[in-house]
Amino acid sequence: MAASAAPSASGSFQGESEDYELPWVEKYRPSLLKDIVGNQETVSRLEIIAKDGNVPNIIISGPPGIGKTTSILCLAHELLGPSYKEAVLELNASDDRGIDVVRNRIKMFAQKKVTLPPGRHKIIILDEADSMTAGAQQALRRTMEIYSNTTRFALACNQSSKIIEPIQSRCAMLRYTRLTEKELLKRLMEICQFENVNYSPDGLEAIIFTSEGDMRQAINNLQSTHSGFGFVSADNVFKVCDQPHPVVVQDLIRGCITADLQKALERIEELWNQGYSGLDIISTLFKVVKSYDMAEYLKLEYMKDIGICHMQMIDGIQSLVQLSGLVARLAKRSMNPNDFDFDR
Repeated sequence: MAASAAPSASGSFQGESEDYELPWVEKYRPSLLKDIVGNQETVSRLEIIAKDGNVPNIIISGPPGIGKTTSILCLAHELLGPSYKEAVLELNASDDRGIDVVRNRIKMFAQKKVTLPPGRHKIIILDEADSMTAGAQQALRRTMEIYSNTTRFALACNQSSKIIEPIQSRCAMLRYTRLTEKELLKRLMEICQFENVNYSPDGLEAIIFTSEGDMRQAINNLQSTHSGFGFVSADNVFKVCDQPHPVVVQDLIRGCITADLQKALERIEELWNQGYSGLDIISTLFKVVKSYDMAEYLKLEYMKDIGICHMQMIDGIQSLVQLSGLVARLAKRSMNPNDFDFDR
């Protein structure tokens, strides 16, 4: 039996029978540039390019899940319309993109003749371009120049510094930033309305907290919580995402600020005994401290101590002793030095 028509991310309706099988990330992926959430100034530049038609070579860089690939796909659809399928070559990091692919497949596509509207070009999309080998990037630089009359390149990457400078100089650089809480909340509430999701305000807050400005992760967490529990509450979200509960972490920080070392150590041991890894605990600790209402100078000192401990953990020293030492250092900052002397 065919599924009923479902609304897309732009509010229009799609009547495909496969809609109910799609992950919400794909179901609500914008198809027009004006529907993209966040980075409005940068997206408005792409809208001007789509209107004028003469697209330059582009590099879009930024963290994962903020709309880089979606922006390029929307731009290609708006530029090429019905010619999209034959005039676009999309290569992802999952495809082989070594030097042979650049010399053969990309070069052959650039040479291919395609009938396009005036002022339009073929587009080669290289997703996760920062994972291309140095040799492939070197081979690409010349191809970009030779076929510039007919073909343009759009590269999406997490770190633009991993793209060689000769390619960077041939492209317009667009930088995307993480999405704000307000932008995430607006889209999540739209999806909740379309999918009839039951939620509590603290449930959406928890999703925004766990996603850290990543729209893809936020939508995935929303769908997972809805599928698993049928109701999106803070407790359910943290069960699905399997992160330390911020309330326990806030209690830990409160213990450090009030110099109640015993209480803080009990909280860190409680999280450790629940099976969370040291990196899970310290990542959540950093996120909570960042938004915790405390003296600014103390917050900066806490973040410095947490950052140093995080580096040590990445080197492989993940233990309860390491975390307990961090808690002791944090609590020491709130203690009266006349009463406590740790160096004695």
